[in-house]
Amino acid sequence: MALVALVGSTILLFLLIFRAPTWACLFCFTTYEERLRVCQMFADTDGPNLGHCKDAFKAAFEGLSDVEINYDERSHLHDAFTQMTFSLQEVAAAQGSFKAAFPSAAAKMKSFIKQLKKAQACVPPCGVQEVTRRFYCWGCFSAICDLPLDCPVQDVTVKRGDQALFSCIVGFQLPESEITYSWKYAGGGIRTQDVSYFRNVPGAHGYLARIRPVQPTHRGTFSCVILHDQRPLARLYFYLNVTGPPPPGETELQVTFREVMRWTPWEAEVIEPWRPSLSELLARPRALTLGNLFLLAAAAALLSASATVLVWVFFRWYVSGN
Repeated sequence: MALVALVGSTILLFLLIFRAPTWACLFCFTTYEERLRVCQMFADTDGPNLGHCKDAFKAAFEGLSDVEINYDERSHLHDAFTQMTFSLQEVAAAQGSFKAAFPSAAAKMKSFIKQLKKAQACVPPCGVQEVTRRFYCWGCFSAICDLPLDCPVQDVTVKRGDQALFSCIVGFQLPESEITYSWKYAGGGIRTQDVSYFRNVPGAHGYLARIRPVQPTHRGTFSCVILHDQRPLARLYFYLNVTGPPPPGETELQVTFREVMRWTPWEAEVIEPWRPSLSELLARPRALTLGNLFLLAAAAALLSASATVLVWVFFRWYVSGN
């Protein structure tokens, strides 16, 4: 991945340094064959007029060399250039002049581009913001905002025993579907953005996370990762600082000892299965249904018959022994 990023950055740097005015929208949305066909219809198939036509075609569209558009508008602009090519062919078929046709076509295209929907502005300070993707005509490539994936750490201060609420919300627009959230935690009071310190928080999958009541053992950094189709869009960090004195009658040493005795690693936490007693089952709402009453009666009858048989067998054994 690092090698791919390095190669991509090198190519982009090359384009920035050696950008040419001829790399305009005309070259992004029309082919060489299409442009050649237009000039062949305006001028001779071969000869000096054909070269003059090509040069005039490029020169007319040099004003669109630095144009950038909303990436989602590429198809509309491509259709517009296709229609322009057909229109130029019609002008050539009517024995028109390319010296007048090309500047007119370029002016109409510039006016059309101004009417396209603009890309959304970048929203700092972080995040992969696909809605800001732009298409650059000078290099025929697209790019999004150059912002880091990791957001700055937000400080959250909560009094001991209160509730801590974390909102995994960003300022830029997210895709409408396939958005998931993953929460992680780095304990021990550490304030960090190093992913190696974090471990998954079981049961936290929404954009909100809540801790109540907050205890000093919760002090540390919480992280929320926003994913779109398993691809991270942003990582938010919340440093939780717990304040407030211990409960009355407890010294700091007593509090520390009690918290150590209660502490267990998160990896060892399991959900114990519920094994209710008969009285607990009968105490549940709607437990005594007609079907359940029938089963209880059948069980009681079976138990009574079994007891009777056992007593009769024991009596026969006792009599035969005497």
